[in-house]
Amino acid sequence: MKKKILSVCGAVLLACSMSVTSMAASEQSFSDVPPSKHFAESVNELAARNIIGGYPDGTFKPGKSITRGQAAAIIVKMTKLDTANMKDPKFKDVSTANGYYKAIAALAGKGVINGYGDGRFGPNDFITRAQMASIIIKAFDLPLYRDPDYGFKDVVHKNGHRDGIYSLYQLGLTTGTSPTTYSPNDSITRGQAAKILKASEDVKTGILKLHAKDYKWKRFNDVSKTNSDVFDIVADSEIPSQINLKTMVHIVPKKEGTGTLTFSGEAQADSSDKNYRKYYVHVKKVNGKWDISLEETTDIYSTPVELWKYYERRDDNGAFIDAKSITLATAEGELVNDRVAFKRCDNQMLQYCNVIQMDQTGEFIATVTYTDGVEMHYYISSIEAKDQFYYYTHITPIKQDEVVKIWDGALLGKHVLPKGSEQIATVTRDPGTNVFRITPKKTGEFFIDFPDSKVAPGSHRIYYGITVRVSKLGPYLHVDATSSEEDDMVFND
Repeated sequence: MKKKILSVCGAVLLACSMSVTSMAASEQSFSDVPPSKHFAESVNELAARNIIGGYPDGTFKPGKSITRGQAAAIIVKMTKLDTANMKDPKFKDVSTANGYYKAIAALAGKGVINGYGDGRFGPNDFITRAQMASIIIKAFDLPLYRDPDYGFKDVVHKNGHRDGIYSLYQLGLTTGTSPTTYSPNDSITRGQAAKILKASEDVKTGILKLHAKDYKWKRFNDVSKTNSDVFDIVADSEIPSQINLKTMVHIVPKKEGTGTLTFSGEAQADSSDKNYRKYYVHVKKVNGKWDISLEETTDIYSTPVELWKYYERRDDNGAFIDAKSITLATAEGELVNDRVAFKRCDNQMLQYCNVIQMDQTGEFIATVTYTDGVEMHYYISSIEAKDQFYYYTHITPIKQDEVVKIWDGALLGKHVLPKGSEQIATVTRDPGTNVFRITPKKTGEFFIDFPDSKVAPGSHRIYYGITVRVSKLGPYLHVDATSSEEDDMVFND
């Protein structure tokens, strides 16, 4: 079949301003775009849609670079951006007579493109790979990832297009020119432009966007997920000039599966609705395309609780001391479970550390019997987190006595106990040492004063005393003691 080629007058043929071939993608065939080329399918489809076109000689010239003006025209055509009523961007090198004026003005008005610092746009300059990255993210309204610590060594931190490049990388739209380089200043060829623009268009269709205004919120606040390999979440702004304003959230599918998503928002003044949402996010492929569905839920999962004696760490060559058994009772003493399932903590440096699962609210006492005969009690406070999939828990290892050891060389002098402190706790000091032993008797608080404390020779720390607090956790008295100290070093000018 002989192709009908219309008369053209530019390097890139655009339906909005130039003639193009218009045959179906399956029939489109440029003599220099064989099916084996990685960009062939994209070139043929965009040509069939009258977005790009070939030359009168039947070629496409895929290796020829495109300009910033030509890229603007292609993108406007693909995104169907209105060019009827545009504000003049006032680029001094883009007059209304310029064939790309409408496209450039439309994109500038949407905050997609900017000019140079000298007031020019450079419509005839070849567009660079870095510039194209930023434009694509904005034009196709793709998520802007802001985690720029990645492997392209030639994209420095001060590069204004760094986030755009990283976003293309995260979305699978680019792999760079090598595993460690992106070549940000290289120009984009016609073949490359066709492929990446078509791929960007395809990626956009699979991304689900949530808008704060749809929930009657001003913005999103906390956004979190589980099963991070199923989908990404990227909070972004609908206002280009306020990139940190989280007015929308992109959900980007990564693989089939189900994860959870939670977020909260700042409600508008006239809204009485709840300010959070919890969803199951179901990701699957339907007819080769991503499908994302949200299922709102009130579910709360059991939450891991770490029972650990905070002051106990394992020596490098020391043996682990595991739990022998764990029982759980309410703070009032009612038995909940006399055989609680547990496992050792993941942190291999922690001694006396085990993990149990909490699946209810309330105040509890976990009693752990260790293989070395030590028995420990832990106070657990568990509160239902309606806006999350877990319980808020607070764990306190109950200390029925306390030992405070202050540096041996510290010149504490005598210690003074306030009147009535003996009713709250018994305080003893090992003779000739800075070791204090405290045994609680009833709830209360007092301060052990060191009125004669001095800075020791060769040191610059001074100790003022010890704060003792006794509280009741379930049936047990719990004592907590903290020394008060200060760096007394004086720096001379």
